Amino acid sequence: MSNPYELPDAPSDIISSVQFSPDGSRILVGSWDQRVSIYSKQDGGTFSLQHRFLSQAPVLHVCWDDQGKNIFWVGLDSDVRKLEVRDDSTSSQQVILSSHEEASNKVAFSAQHGILLSTSWDGTMHVHNPHTGAFVRIRLAAKPFALSLSSARAVVAMAERKVAVYDLIALKQLLEQNGGTTSDQTIHEVQPWQERESSLKFMTRAIECMPDGEGFATSSIEGRVGVEWFDPDFNNDNKYAFKCHRQTTKTVDQDGAEKDVDIVYPVNALAFHPVHGTFATGGGDGVVALWDAKTKRRVRQYQKLGASVAAMDFSPDGRSLVVGISPGFEDGSEDEEVDRSLIRVVVREFAEGEAKARAAK
Repeated sequence: MSNPYELPDAPSDIISSVQFSPDGSRILVGSWDQRVSIYSKQDGGTFSLQHRFLSQAPVLHVCWDDQGKNIFWVGLDSDVRKLEVRDDSTSSQQVILSSHEEASNKVAFSAQHGILLSTSWDGTMHVHNPHTGAFVRIRLAAKPFALSLSSARAVVAMAERKVAVYDLIALKQLLEQNGGTTSDQTIHEVQPWQERESSLKFMTRAIECMPDGEGFATSSIEGRVGVEWFDPDFNNDNKYAFKCHRQTTKTVDQDGAEKDVDIVYPVNALAFHPVHGTFATGGGDGVVALWDAKTKRRVRQYQKLGASVAAMDFSPDGRSLVVGISPGFEDGSEDEEVDRSLIRVVVREFAEGEAKARAAK
């Protein structure tokens, strides 16, 4: 892998979300300074700032539609917002597709079904038709922490170790049959396609579906990653969890004796390689590592990036990885002003086969 290339004009506050456009030519970034930024690829292969839009509150998550023509984002203002992106310097007006009762923390677009999903700390998920503006409200079993879509499923990781898997066709049918506007306050009770308990004991930080649609990976604040499959029988025999993003340091106890202490960092971000099926983890230790889900082995680990890894995404061709880096407050400095020099968006280019799984020994 080449050295990471740092994007210019980084946001001024903590980065919450990054995503490549469907053709890989642009990068969408959401941040706590209430900005949504779009970086465009130049002739030399580097990225420069193309657009920056102001929202009404800190932005918690962003995504593209399947054509790269519209962007969506959610944040602390509870609104689900849509904006048409134009090639010139002009932009369309922001459209509010729906409003949750509390902050909306995740948003995801299904290219296969043309629907947009958003989750909120109010314990609901909204399913939208972003073209007509119709949407439905669905009650979740607990407060949601993470959301990811495969071609057929939506996976929501929640509090109390709850994980719900929804069938996207069923959600689209519910929207077509009951979709209304903001005047309709009905919250639908929908039975998930699957309900399961997370294999991780502590709070989920990220979830990501496998490119082949067969399963997903989750990560937690306790420096662990779990890998699961949708097929119950296969999952029972093959699911597993492992420790990562930890380091050992020396300390002295009350008696003056030196001992090892394991420092555990949250695993904030996950990203599956779209071609090889390996996946990257990004931690509060500032490290990005690559893993093979099938052989349960680490493929490689890269040098620290200077601050906590907040978000990641592979380009559609798998040749690049965008990483959002921000102070993660793992050192207990939540009340201090954010060091802007630590806020960066970097792109790593992968050599041919670099992200490919190694043969099992």
